Amino acid sequence: MELMTKLIGESKFVQNNPRQGLVPEEGKVAQHVLAELAPFTRDNGGPLEVEVLEYVKNRPNIKITYKGSTDATIGIIGSHMDVVPANPETWERDPFKLAREGDRLYGRGTTDCLGHVGLLTLLMANLALKRPNLQKTIVVLFIAGEEGGDTGVGVDTCVNKGAIAELKNGPVFWVDSADSQPCVVTAGAMQWHLKSTGRLFHSGLPHKGINSLELCMEAIAEIQKRFYADFPPLADETKYNFSCPSTIKPTQIECAQGALNQLPPWTTVSGDIRLSPFYDAGVVMDKMNAYVKDLNENIQYIPTRGPCSKYTLEGDDVDVKRGTLELTWSGPIEEVRHMEGVACNLESPGLQAIIDATAAVKGSAEPYAITGSLPLVREMQAAGFDIQITGYGLSKTYHADNEYALLSDMTDAYQIMLLIISQMDTK
Repeated sequence: MELMTKLIGESKFVQNNPRQGLVPEEGKVAQHVLAELAPFTRDNGGPLEVEVLEYVKNRPNIKITYKGSTDATIGIIGSHMDVVPANPETWERDPFKLAREGDRLYGRGTTDCLGHVGLLTLLMANLALKRPNLQKTIVVLFIAGEEGGDTGVGVDTCVNKGAIAELKNGPVFWVDSADSQPCVVTAGAMQWHLKSTGRLFHSGLPHKGINSLELCMEAIAEIQKRFYADFPPLADETKYNFSCPSTIKPTQIECAQGALNQLPPWTTVSGDIRLSPFYDAGVVMDKMNAYVKDLNENIQYIPTRGPCSKYTLEGDDVDVKRGTLELTWSGPIEEVRHMEGVACNLESPGLQAIIDATAAVKGSAEPYAITGSLPLVREMQAAGFDIQITGYGLSKTYHADNEYALLSDMTDAYQIMLLIISQMDTK
Protein backbone atom coordinates (compact mmCIF):
# COMPACT_ATOMS: atom_id res chain seq x y z
CA MET A 1 0.00 0.00 0.00
CA GLU A 2 2.87 2.36 0.77
CA LEU A 3 4.47 1.79 -2.63
CA MET A 4 1.16 1.97 -4.52
CA THR A 5 0.33 5.27 -2.81
CA LYS A 6 3.53 6.70 -4.27
CA LEU A 7 3.00 5.23 -7.73
CA ILE A 8 -0.62 6.34 -8.12
CA GLY A 9 0.43 9.74 -6.78
CA GLU A 10 2.51 10.14 -9.96
CA SER A 11 -0.22 9.02 -12.36
CA LYS A 12 -1.16 12.59 -13.31
CA PHE A 13 2.34 13.09 -14.71
CA VAL A 14 2.47 9.85 -16.71
CA GLN A 15 -0.78 10.27 -18.66
CA ASN A 16 -0.12 9.36 -22.27
CA ASN A 17 -2.09 10.81 -25.15
CA PRO A 18 -0.06 12.78 -27.69
CA ARG A 19 -3.24 14.07 -29.38
CA GLN A 20 -4.12 15.80 -26.13
CA GLY A 21 -0.58 17.06 -25.65
CA LEU A 22 0.02 14.61 -22.82
CA VAL A 23 3.55 13.21 -22.90
CA PRO A 24 4.35 11.04 -19.86
CA GLU A 25 7.37 11.46 -17.64
CA GLU A 26 7.89 7.84 -16.64
CA GLY A 27 10.94 8.92 -14.66
CA LYS A 28 8.57 10.06 -11.90
CA VAL A 29 7.33 6.49 -11.44
CA ALA A 30 10.79 5.02 -11.97
CA GLN A 31 12.24 6.98 -9.08
CA HIS A 32 10.00 5.13 -6.60
CA VAL A 33 10.82 1.75 -8.12
CA LEU A 34 14.54 2.50 -7.93
CA ALA A 35 14.26 3.72 -4.35
CA GLU A 36 12.43 0.54 -3.31
CA LEU A 37 15.11 -1.65 -4.91
CA ALA A 38 18.14 0.41 -3.91
CA PRO A 39 18.96 -1.58 -0.72
CA PHE A 40 19.15 -4.79 -2.79
CA THR A 41 21.34 -3.66 -5.68
CA ARG A 42 24.86 -4.88 -6.30
CA ASP A 43 26.19 -1.42 -5.48
CA ASN A 44 24.80 -1.89 -1.98
CA GLY A 45 25.86 -5.50 -1.56
CA GLY A 46 22.64 -7.05 -2.83
CA PRO A 47 22.00 -9.56 -5.66
CA LEU A 48 20.00 -7.33 -8.00
CA GLU A 49 21.41 -5.77 -11.13
CA VAL A 50 19.27 -2.71 -11.90
CA GLU A 51 19.70 -0.91 -15.22
CA VAL A 52 18.02 2.27 -16.40
CA LEU A 53 17.50 2.05 -20.17
CA GLU A 54 16.63 5.56 -21.23
CA TYR A 55 16.29 6.36 -24.94
CA VAL A 56 14.22 9.53 -24.52
CA LYS A 57 14.95 12.01 -21.73
CA ASN A 58 13.03 11.29 -18.51
CA ARG A 59 11.27 8.33 -20.13
CA PRO A 60 13.27 5.35 -18.83
CA ASN A 61 12.73 1.63 -18.94
CA ILE A 62 13.94 -0.29 -15.89
CA LYS A 63 15.57 -3.70 -16.20
CA ILE A 64 15.96 -5.75 -12.99
CA THR A 65 17.99 -8.95 -13.02
CA TYR A 66 18.28 -11.67 -10.37
CA LYS A 67 21.03 -14.00 -11.54
CA GLY A 68 20.64 -17.76 -11.62
CA SER A 69 23.33 -20.39 -12.04
CA THR A 70 22.66 -20.97 -15.78
CA ASP A 71 22.04 -18.91 -18.90
CA ALA A 72 18.38 -19.96 -18.99
CA THR A 73 15.95 -17.13 -18.24
CA ILE A 74 12.47 -16.29 -17.05
CA GLY A 75 11.38 -12.94 -18.43
CA ILE A 76 8.63 -10.80 -16.91
CA ILE A 77 7.94 -7.73 -19.03
CA GLY A 78 5.09 -5.59 -20.38
CA SER A 79 4.16 -3.78 -17.16
CA HIS A 80 4.32 -0.12 -18.12
CA MET A 81 4.86 3.08 -16.23
CA ASP A 82 2.46 5.28 -18.24
CA VAL A 83 -1.34 5.43 -18.01
CA VAL A 84 -4.28 6.58 -20.10
CA PRO A 85 -5.64 10.06 -19.27
CA ALA A 86 -8.22 10.54 -16.53
CA ASN A 87 -10.72 13.39 -16.26
CA PRO A 88 -11.25 14.26 -12.58
CA GLU A 89 -14.64 15.77 -13.43
CA THR A 90 -16.05 12.40 -14.48
CA TRP A 91 -14.56 10.42 -11.58
CA GLU A 92 -16.23 9.96 -8.21
CA ARG A 93 -12.77 10.04 -6.60
CA ASP A 94 -9.48 11.78 -7.24
CA PRO A 95 -8.01 9.63 -10.06
CA PHE A 96 -4.47 10.67 -9.13
CA LYS A 97 -4.59 9.56 -5.51
CA LEU A 98 -4.82 5.99 -4.23
CA ALA A 99 -8.06 5.29 -2.38
CA ARG A 100 -8.79 2.03 -0.61
CA GLU A 101 -12.37 0.99 -0.03
CA GLY A 102 -12.46 -2.51 1.39
CA ASP A 103 -10.77 -4.80 -1.13
CA ARG A 104 -10.86 -2.19 -3.88
CA LEU A 105 -7.88 0.02 -4.72
CA TYR A 106 -9.05 3.02 -6.73
CA GLY A 107 -6.89 5.25 -8.90
CA ARG A 108 -5.67 5.67 -12.45
CA GLY A 109 -3.23 2.85 -13.09
CA THR A 110 -4.28 0.47 -10.33
CA THR A 111 -5.34 -2.07 -12.96
CA ASP A 112 -3.46 -0.71 -15.99
CA CYS A 113 -0.66 -0.93 -15.18
CA LEU A 114 0.94 0.63 -12.08
CA GLY A 115 -0.55 -2.11 -9.93
CA HIS A 116 1.61 -4.60 -11.80
CA VAL A 117 4.64 -2.34 -11.47
CA GLY A 118 4.18 -2.27 -7.71
CA LEU A 119 3.56 -6.03 -7.52
CA LEU A 120 6.66 -6.96 -9.49
CA THR A 121 8.87 -4.41 -7.74
CA LEU A 122 8.08 -6.05 -4.41
CA LEU A 123 8.46 -9.52 -5.91
CA MET A 124 12.03 -8.70 -6.95
CA ALA A 125 12.80 -6.96 -3.65
CA ASN A 126 11.72 -10.03 -1.72
CA LEU A 127 13.64 -12.40 -3.96
CA ALA A 128 16.69 -10.28 -3.20
CA LEU A 129 15.89 -10.37 0.50
CA LYS A 130 15.43 -14.17 0.64
CA ARG A 131 18.20 -14.93 -1.88
CA PRO A 132 16.98 -18.34 -3.10
CA ASN A 133 19.44 -20.32 -5.20
CA LEU A 134 17.88 -20.40 -8.66
CA GLN A 135 19.05 -22.10 -11.80
CA LYS A 136 17.36 -19.60 -14.11
CA THR A 137 17.94 -15.87 -14.23
CA ILE A 138 14.87 -13.74 -13.51
CA VAL A 139 14.59 -10.54 -15.56
CA VAL A 140 11.84 -7.95 -15.02
CA LEU A 141 11.50 -5.07 -17.48
CA PHE A 142 9.24 -2.10 -16.74
CA ILE A 143 8.55 -0.21 -19.96
CA ALA A 144 7.78 3.32 -21.10
CA GLY A 145 5.40 4.52 -23.77
CA GLU A 146 2.92 1.66 -23.96
CA GLU A 147 -0.38 3.56 -23.86
CA GLY A 148 0.45 5.99 -26.65
CA GLY A 149 1.85 3.37 -28.98
CA ASP A 150 5.14 5.27 -28.80
CA THR A 151 8.09 4.04 -30.83
CA GLY A 152 11.74 4.61 -30.03
CA VAL A 153 10.95 4.88 -26.32
CA GLY A 154 10.09 1.53 -24.78
CA VAL A 155 10.33 -2.19 -25.32
CA ASP A 156 10.75 -1.94 -29.09
CA THR A 157 14.00 -0.05 -28.62
CA CYS A 158 15.10 -2.39 -25.83
CA VAL A 159 14.68 -5.26 -28.30
CA ASN A 160 16.32 -3.45 -31.21
CA LYS A 161 19.37 -2.56 -29.11
CA GLY A 162 19.72 -6.11 -27.78
CA ALA A 163 19.10 -5.02 -24.19
CA ILE A 164 16.95 -8.09 -23.43
CA ALA A 165 18.32 -10.55 -25.98
CA GLU A 166 19.02 -13.10 -23.24
CA LEU A 167 15.26 -13.51 -22.74
CA LYS A 168 15.14 -15.72 -25.83
CA ASN A 169 16.57 -18.40 -23.50
CA GLY A 170 13.23 -19.01 -21.80
CA PRO A 171 9.57 -17.99 -21.65
CA VAL A 172 8.64 -14.32 -21.49
CA PHE A 173 5.60 -13.45 -19.41
CA TRP A 174 3.92 -10.27 -20.61
CA VAL A 175 2.14 -9.00 -17.48
CA ASP A 176 -0.41 -6.48 -18.74
CA SER A 177 -3.75 -8.17 -19.19
CA ALA A 178 -6.46 -8.83 -16.62
CA ASP A 179 -8.74 -11.05 -14.59
CA SER A 180 -6.03 -13.31 -13.13
CA GLN A 181 -6.16 -15.80 -15.99
CA PRO A 182 -3.77 -16.58 -18.86
CA CYS A 183 -4.58 -14.76 -22.10
CA VAL A 184 -3.56 -16.99 -25.01
CA VAL A 185 -4.41 -14.78 -27.99
CA THR A 186 -5.10 -11.14 -28.85
CA ALA A 187 -6.33 -9.36 -31.96
CA GLY A 188 -4.63 -6.67 -34.00
CA ALA A 189 -5.98 -3.13 -34.27
CA MET A 190 -5.99 -1.12 -37.51
CA GLN A 191 -7.59 2.33 -37.80
CA TRP A 192 -8.78 3.73 -41.13
CA HIS A 193 -10.46 6.82 -42.60
CA LEU A 194 -12.57 6.86 -45.77
CA LYS A 195 -13.27 10.29 -47.27
CA SER A 196 -15.85 10.75 -50.00
CA THR A 197 -16.03 13.91 -52.08
CA GLY A 198 -19.18 14.91 -53.95
CA ARG A 199 -20.83 18.09 -55.19
CA LEU A 200 -22.54 20.55 -52.89
CA PHE A 201 -26.01 21.50 -54.09
CA HIS A 202 -29.44 22.48 -52.83
CA SER A 203 -31.30 19.47 -51.49
CA GLY A 204 -34.39 20.56 -53.43
CA LEU A 205 -32.46 19.72 -56.60
CA PRO A 206 -30.65 16.54 -55.54
CA HIS A 207 -30.18 15.37 -59.14
CA LYS A 208 -27.72 18.23 -59.67
CA GLY A 209 -25.48 17.31 -56.75
CA ILE A 210 -23.48 14.36 -55.50
CA ASN A 211 -24.34 13.48 -51.93
CA SER A 212 -21.01 12.58 -50.32
CA LEU A 213 -22.79 11.20 -47.26
CA GLU A 214 -24.73 8.63 -49.29
CA LEU A 215 -21.63 7.78 -51.32
CA CYS A 216 -19.54 7.17 -48.21
CA MET A 217 -22.17 5.03 -46.52
CA GLU A 218 -22.73 2.85 -49.58
CA ALA A 219 -18.99 2.52 -50.16
CA ILE A 220 -18.45 1.40 -46.56
CA ALA A 221 -21.15 -1.24 -46.96
CA GLU A 222 -19.41 -2.58 -50.08
CA ILE A 223 -16.00 -2.53 -48.39
CA GLN A 224 -17.37 -4.46 -45.42
CA LYS A 225 -18.93 -7.03 -47.76
CA ARG A 226 -15.62 -7.59 -49.54
CA PHE A 227 -13.61 -7.66 -46.31
CA TYR A 228 -15.74 -10.42 -44.79
CA ALA A 229 -15.47 -12.45 -48.00
CA ASP A 230 -11.66 -12.14 -48.03
CA PHE A 231 -11.05 -12.53 -44.28
CA PRO A 232 -13.61 -15.03 -43.00
CA PRO A 233 -13.57 -16.88 -39.64
CA LEU A 234 -10.77 -19.43 -39.31
CA ALA A 235 -10.51 -22.79 -37.57
CA ASP A 236 -7.58 -21.53 -35.46
CA GLU A 237 -9.87 -18.89 -33.97
CA THR A 238 -12.12 -21.65 -32.66
CA LYS A 239 -9.08 -23.51 -31.36
CA TYR A 240 -8.08 -20.44 -29.34
CA ASN A 241 -11.66 -19.81 -28.21
CA PHE A 242 -12.11 -16.40 -29.84
CA SER A 243 -15.53 -14.89 -29.13
CA CYS A 244 -15.66 -13.31 -32.60
CA PRO A 245 -13.60 -13.37 -35.82
CA SER A 246 -11.91 -10.48 -37.63
CA THR A 247 -14.22 -7.47 -37.93
CA ILE A 248 -14.36 -4.12 -39.72
CA LYS A 249 -16.79 -1.42 -38.68
CA PRO A 250 -17.30 2.35 -38.89
CA THR A 251 -17.15 4.07 -35.51
CA GLN A 252 -17.15 7.83 -36.29
CA ILE A 253 -18.50 10.11 -39.02
CA GLU A 254 -17.85 13.72 -39.97
CA CYS A 255 -19.14 15.82 -42.86
CA ALA A 256 -18.85 19.35 -44.18
CA GLN A 257 -20.72 21.87 -42.05
CA GLY A 258 -23.70 23.40 -43.81
CA ALA A 259 -27.46 23.83 -43.78
CA LEU A 260 -29.82 20.90 -43.59
CA ASN A 261 -31.08 21.81 -47.08
CA GLN A 262 -27.64 21.22 -48.66
CA LEU A 263 -25.96 18.06 -49.91
CA PRO A 264 -22.63 17.84 -48.05
CA PRO A 265 -19.63 18.11 -50.43
CA TRP A 266 -17.45 15.78 -48.35
CA THR A 267 -17.87 13.15 -45.68
CA THR A 268 -15.31 11.15 -43.71
CA VAL A 269 -16.16 7.89 -42.01
CA SER A 270 -13.53 6.44 -39.68
CA GLY A 271 -13.37 3.08 -38.00
CA ASP A 272 -11.22 0.17 -37.06
CA ILE A 273 -10.40 -3.38 -37.96
CA ARG A 274 -9.89 -5.97 -35.25
CA LEU A 275 -7.79 -8.56 -36.99
CA SER A 276 -7.23 -12.17 -36.05
CA PRO A 277 -3.50 -12.85 -35.50
CA PHE A 278 -3.75 -15.53 -38.18
CA TYR A 279 -4.07 -12.80 -40.83
CA ASP A 280 -1.33 -10.38 -41.89
CA ALA A 281 -1.97 -6.64 -41.49
CA GLY A 282 -0.01 -5.80 -44.64
CA VAL A 283 -2.22 -8.07 -46.72
CA VAL A 284 -5.32 -6.43 -45.26
CA MET A 285 -4.05 -2.93 -46.06
CA ASP A 286 -3.30 -3.94 -49.65
CA LYS A 287 -6.75 -5.49 -50.05
CA MET A 288 -8.51 -2.46 -48.58
CA ASN A 289 -6.58 -0.09 -50.82
CA ALA A 290 -7.51 -2.27 -53.80
CA TYR A 291 -11.20 -2.18 -52.81
CA VAL A 292 -11.21 1.62 -52.84
CA LYS A 293 -9.27 1.82 -56.11
CA ASP A 294 -11.84 -0.44 -57.76
CA LEU A 295 -14.75 1.53 -56.31
CA ASN A 296 -13.27 4.78 -57.62
CA GLU A 297 -12.87 3.32 -61.08
CA ASN A 298 -16.45 2.05 -61.02
CA ILE A 299 -18.09 4.77 -58.93
CA GLN A 300 -21.18 4.79 -61.16
CA TYR A 301 -22.00 1.22 -60.13
CA ILE A 302 -22.07 1.82 -56.39
CA PRO A 303 -25.68 1.50 -55.17
CA THR A 304 -27.57 4.79 -54.93
CA ARG A 305 -30.50 5.84 -52.75
CA GLY A 306 -33.69 6.85 -54.49
CA PRO A 307 -34.44 8.02 -58.04
CA CYS A 308 -32.37 11.23 -57.84
CA SER A 309 -29.26 9.90 -56.11
CA LYS A 310 -26.18 9.64 -58.32
CA TYR A 311 -22.39 9.75 -58.11
CA THR A 312 -21.63 11.03 -61.62
CA LEU A 313 -22.90 14.16 -63.38
CA GLU A 314 -22.83 15.51 -66.92
CA GLY A 315 -22.92 19.00 -68.39
CA ASP A 316 -20.46 21.72 -69.34
CA ASP A 317 -21.61 23.85 -66.40
CA VAL A 318 -20.93 21.09 -63.82
CA ASP A 319 -17.70 21.68 -61.87
CA VAL A 320 -17.66 18.23 -60.16
CA LYS A 321 -18.62 15.44 -62.53
CA ARG A 322 -17.59 12.43 -60.46
CA GLY A 323 -17.56 11.50 -56.80
CA THR A 324 -14.32 10.19 -55.36
CA LEU A 325 -13.18 8.04 -52.46
CA GLU A 326 -9.90 8.28 -50.56
CA LEU A 327 -8.72 5.73 -47.98
CA THR A 328 -6.05 6.66 -45.45
CA TRP A 329 -4.62 4.88 -42.42
CA SER A 330 -3.69 6.19 -38.99
CA GLY A 331 -0.08 5.22 -39.66
CA PRO A 332 2.20 3.41 -42.09
CA ILE A 333 2.45 -0.38 -42.08
CA GLU A 334 5.42 -0.19 -39.70
CA GLU A 335 3.22 1.45 -37.05
CA VAL A 336 0.28 -0.84 -37.79
CA ARG A 337 2.49 -3.86 -37.14
CA HIS A 338 3.15 -2.57 -33.62
CA MET A 339 -0.51 -3.37 -32.89
CA GLU A 340 -0.81 -6.77 -34.57
CA GLY A 341 -2.36 -9.53 -32.50
CA VAL A 342 -0.49 -12.53 -31.17
CA ALA A 343 -1.33 -16.20 -30.71
CA CYS A 344 0.72 -17.65 -27.87
CA ASN A 345 2.36 -21.05 -28.20
CA LEU A 346 -0.12 -23.44 -26.60
CA GLU A 347 2.65 -26.02 -26.16
CA SER A 348 4.96 -23.69 -24.26
CA PRO A 349 6.08 -24.77 -20.77
CA GLY A 350 5.53 -21.13 -19.85
CA LEU A 351 1.81 -21.37 -20.54
CA GLN A 352 1.56 -24.59 -18.58
CA ALA A 353 3.32 -22.90 -15.67
CA ILE A 354 0.75 -20.07 -15.68
CA ILE A 355 -2.11 -22.58 -15.83
CA ASP A 356 -0.75 -24.72 -13.00
CA ALA A 357 0.07 -21.74 -10.77
CA THR A 358 -3.26 -20.06 -11.41
CA ALA A 359 -5.19 -23.25 -10.64
CA ALA A 360 -3.22 -23.76 -7.43
CA VAL A 361 -4.00 -20.25 -6.15
CA LYS A 362 -7.38 -19.45 -7.71
CA GLY A 363 -8.84 -22.96 -7.78
CA SER A 364 -9.12 -23.13 -11.56
CA ALA A 365 -7.41 -21.85 -14.69
CA GLU A 366 -9.35 -20.80 -17.78
CA PRO A 367 -7.17 -19.50 -20.63
CA TYR A 368 -9.06 -16.94 -22.69
CA ALA A 369 -8.90 -14.99 -25.95
CA ILE A 370 -9.55 -11.30 -26.43
CA THR A 371 -10.18 -9.15 -29.49
CA GLY A 372 -8.46 -6.28 -27.71
CA SER A 373 -4.88 -5.44 -28.61
CA LEU A 374 -1.50 -5.26 -26.92
CA PRO A 375 1.27 -3.32 -28.67
CA LEU A 376 4.54 -4.88 -29.83
CA VAL A 377 3.98 -8.44 -28.58
CA ARG A 378 3.64 -10.01 -32.03
CA GLU A 379 6.83 -8.32 -33.18
CA MET A 380 8.62 -9.73 -30.15
CA GLN A 381 7.25 -13.19 -30.88
CA ALA A 382 8.43 -12.88 -34.48
CA ALA A 383 11.86 -11.88 -33.16
CA GLY A 384 12.14 -15.18 -31.30
CA PHE A 385 10.64 -14.54 -27.86
CA ASP A 386 8.24 -17.10 -26.36
CA ILE A 387 5.53 -14.63 -25.32
CA GLN A 388 2.91 -15.68 -22.75
CA ILE A 389 0.33 -13.22 -21.42
CA THR A 390 -1.27 -12.75 -18.04
CA GLY A 391 -2.42 -9.98 -15.72
CA TYR A 392 -4.15 -9.31 -12.43
CA GLY A 393 -6.17 -6.13 -12.76
CA LEU A 394 -9.81 -6.11 -13.84
CA SER A 395 -10.74 -5.93 -17.53
CA LYS A 396 -14.00 -4.13 -16.74
CA THR A 397 -12.06 -1.19 -15.28
CA TYR A 398 -9.37 -0.90 -17.97
CA HIS A 399 -9.24 2.73 -19.20
CA ALA A 400 -12.47 3.39 -17.32
CA ASP A 401 -13.57 6.13 -14.96
CA ASN A 402 -13.13 5.07 -11.32
CA GLU A 403 -10.56 2.46 -12.31
CA TYR A 404 -9.78 -0.02 -9.56
CA ALA A 405 -8.06 -3.30 -8.85
CA LEU A 406 -8.65 -5.77 -6.03
CA LEU A 407 -6.01 -6.01 -3.33
CA SER A 408 -6.85 -9.71 -2.97
CA ASP A 409 -6.14 -10.27 -6.68
CA MET A 410 -2.74 -8.64 -6.32
CA THR A 411 -2.02 -10.72 -3.21
CA ASP A 412 -2.93 -13.86 -5.13
CA ALA A 413 -0.87 -12.64 -8.08
CA TYR A 414 2.21 -12.50 -5.89
CA GLN A 415 1.77 -16.17 -5.02
CA ILE A 416 1.06 -17.07 -8.65
CA MET A 417 4.25 -15.37 -9.83
CA LEU A 418 6.28 -17.20 -7.15
CA LEU A 419 4.81 -20.53 -8.24
CA ILE A 420 5.56 -19.76 -11.91
CA ILE A 421 9.18 -19.03 -11.04
CA SER A 422 9.43 -22.12 -8.87
CA GLN A 423 7.94 -24.41 -11.54
CA MET A 424 9.94 -22.95 -14.40
CA ASP A 425 13.20 -23.06 -12.44
CA THR A 426 13.03 -26.84 -12.25
CA LYS A 427 12.32 -27.43 -15.96
